[in-house]
Amino acid sequence: MAQKVLLFGDIGIDDTIAIIYSFFNKDIELVGIVADYGNVSRETAVNNVYYLYDLFGIEDGPPIIGGAEVPMTGEYPRYAPEVHGESGLGPITPSDYEGESENFFEIVNLIEKYQDDLIIVNIGRLTSLATMFILYRSLMKKVDGFYIMGGAFWVPGNVTAVSEANFYGDPVAVQIVLRYAHNATIIPLNVTQQAIVTPEMVDYIAYKGKTKIIKPLLDYYYDFYKESNPGIQGSPVHDVLTVMASIRDDLFTYETFPIHIVEATEEIQRGQSIANFMESDIAESDELDKPHRIAFELDYPKFFNDFMSVMTGEPFNSKNSG
Repeated sequence: MAQKVLLFGDIGIDDTIAIIYSFFNKDIELVGIVADYGNVSRETAVNNVYYLYDLFGIEDGPPIIGGAEVPMTGEYPRYAPEVHGESGLGPITPSDYEGESENFFEIVNLIEKYQDDLIIVNIGRLTSLATMFILYRSLMKKVDGFYIMGGAFWVPGNVTAVSEANFYGDPVAVQIVLRYAHNATIIPLNVTQQAIVTPEMVDYIAYKGKTKIIKPLLDYYYDFYKESNPGIQGSPVHDVLTVMASIRDDLFTYETFPIHIVEATEEIQRGQSIANFMESDIAESDELDKPHRIAFELDYPKFFNDFMSVMTGEPFNSKNSG
């Protein structure tokens, strides 16, 4: 039986690849997509999901739910056109779609319907997810688990020297989620920056013709990454890896630590994720810094096999996969 997934995302390039991966993976059943501000505005994020439904001929797709427009910090959101393009889809500018998103509280109906069969995967800012914990704390206990793309533990950030974009964008929301979530798994830059899709992989996927827009999206993404890191071998697909994690625990090596999120307004420290690895403190950690499972190592051959198999529709079995 396919894993039921409710996806929260700020629909940019890697979010889009994650959605496409979910469409084609028989082990995942998307039951809803919450479109948030982040890489782009909420309005653009909703429009991008409609574009994908149209592109792939999905007539009765999972409900598209309008999420948060601004962070809990009260600031105006900072979008990322330099990374994802003005519309969030690199060189692609979708038409404006007339469909309206579902009311935010459709999330409540989905959780009530699926309960412990449901996993929530959050690959964007955490504002909408935090709102659910504020309004429906008891209800959220019915969800089986949470997979969150965010954070950077003892590795450099991608927005500041220590902070990753999703945690930086709304550190108040992150702290709320990590304080109240049970069975949460963090998929941080430690592993997502290892999930590289090379130009050769992209060309082969494009040749097979199943995923349509992956080449213009990931070529654009790779151009951005090469500017800051000329030696990088391809595009890191942060959000795809987080969706994979919801069904493939075997891809990762995990550790469990209490996590603290820095809410300081100072540019560098804001959104920093700190894991307390002192064993004496783990047992005594209070509700403010709860222990959560963090992915630290990725089995790249297994990632390669899974990604290529799903995206091409043909089985891959690298000899190096263990």
